[in-house]
Amino acid sequence: MIRNLVLAAAVTLVAAPAMADMSDTLAAVTTKGVVLTTQGYGIAITYAEDGTYSGDAMGTVFTGKWRAEGDELCTSSSMSPTETCTTYPEGKGAGDSFEVTNPTLGKVAVKINE
Repeated sequence: MIRNLVLAAAVTLVAAPAMADMSDTLAAVTTKGVVLTTQGYGIAITYAEDGTYSGDAMGTVFTGKWRAEGDELCTSSSMSPTETCTTYPEGKGAGDSFEVTNPTLGKVAVKINE
């Protein structure tokens, strides 16, 4: 029992700084998930607390890794293994839509899931 409490406290301490360094927008993005739209195609993406994510692009399922620093979301995936970072605007939350510029895809519409 005590061992479980110590492990839980350790996990909380490790996870808390990661959330503290993340903007409110990225906190919403990574907890709610998003639909990215580029060139008319929607790509649903779900983020996990362990720094991984999964998505579906026109029936092709892919996985990747993510990390957040301030207002930047940095990702790499099975479809694009080189890490890229995208700046997200401040003050966005569940249900909001906005545009970002991704180094690989160019301008991308983002909708945070509700």
